[in-house]
Amino acid sequence: MNEPITKQQLLEKIRQSRAEWDSFLSRLDEDQLIKSGASGEWSVKGIIAHLTWHEREMIAVIQAHALAGSDLWNLPLDQRNRAIYLANKDRPLKEVQEEAHQVFQSLLQQIESLAEEDLHDPGCFPGMPLDWQPWDLLAGNTYEHYAAHLPQIQALIK
Repeated sequence: MNEPITKQQLLEKIRQSRAEWDSFLSRLDEDQLIKSGASGEWSVKGIIAHLTWHEREMIAVIQAHALAGSDLWNLPLDQRNRAIYLANKDRPLKEVQEEAHQVFQSLLQQIESLAEEDLHDPGCFPGMPLDWQPWDLLAGNTYEHYAAHLPQIQALIK
């Protein structure tokens, strides 16, 4: 687990990391964004949709003020990722990009609405294990998640 951070620090890290992510993606052309990898599945578009799904799930957690969300969380990681991939593989790139932008803006608004103590007290979110930190869950599904997928994207575009 990481060292605790304030809401403002969390928002700054998310915004900075997302700006770097968006800047990196803006240098890719449409072919690079939609081309699948060697396995024939993941593309940059697919990764964008994957990250957007996770951010949308964090919105649900904040809005419900509980560890709530999609039933896909009950699946093993590979099956969950496969379901997310299949749900998005045929969507147009522009639609995926627009949704990513909208969901990200909504997520920021939702995080801003949280009280500082909400980010440090798992008891504020029924169903959340008491050894979890809400801010760490948000970090893992935003800026840490972008960083985790960057090498995958770099490999796809080579």
